[in-house]
Amino acid sequence: MTRKAFGLLLLVLSIASGSAVHAEPTKVIVLKIYDGKSLHPVMPTGYQVRADHQTMLHPDWVKQNEDGSAELTIPADTAVVALHLAYDNSMELYVNCDADKNAFGDVWYHVPEIMQKGMVTTNGCGKAKVNAKFKTTAAPGELILFVRERGLREHAKDFTQ
Repeated sequence: MTRKAFGLLLLVLSIASGSAVHAEPTKVIVLKIYDGKSLHPVMPTGYQVRADHQTMLHPDWVKQNEDGSAELTIPADTAVVALHLAYDNSMELYVNCDADKNAFGDVWYHVPEIMQKGMVTTNGCGKAKVNAKFKTTAAPGELILFVRERGLREHAKDFTQ
């Protein structure tokens, strides 16, 4: 009986160590989100992450921190990521302020650039004077995004379509 238990223990340990050795290497990007109009930090209630122009969503890749930032853990070979952020514990998605005309489509962020230099996106939602006063820089591995909630016109379009 002891010999069987010892053999079983060795089998379990070898499987565990084998899976740890073959675990996919990852990169971690720190996300900092700001309201594009008020420039106050925003804490999204949900994340939709896509990688390398694939359609599969990966909400489980993001871990929200207590300080409002989040950690996005992606496979090491990921070239680009797109993020959509939810608010009000609903399916409502923020609009990315760096997209053309604040569009709802995917905005792809280049992972090598984020990892090497960090990235602060443009803020097309705020007023120029307010944006000029808000100075922030991103450390390597940080992505700073500006977003806004959908407006009344955008909600009204949902009902007319």
